[in-house]
Amino acid sequence: MTVVDVDREAVKRGLADGSILLIDVREEQEFASGHIPGSVSYPLSTFDPATLRALIEADGRRPVFSCASGVRTVHAISAARQAGLDLNEHYRGSFKDWYGSGEPIER
Repeated sequence: MTVVDVDREAVKRGLADGSILLIDVREEQEFASGHIPGSVSYPLSTFDPATLRALIEADGRRPVFSCASGVRTVHAISAARQAGLDLNEHYRGSFKDWYGSGEPIER
């Protein structure tokens, strides 16, 4: 399985120009306690390929997974690929990298 790392600067650019759909796969309570502005919550624990496909198709932006540190994103990519979705990008470092770098968060 190929996993493509996307760094913070690419995520920032993609969110700013509207080209990236940042899919946060942390649990709802984690997302509520702080998340990257513009990201959408899609908990890995309730992963549903049909719902994910509909979200991505309706949105039209390039999907990139995010989590706390970049571990669950790899699991999300694996689950998506097993469901027939051609997804392979994740934010390397994810929320910990974003927050640790002093970037703004939403609650």
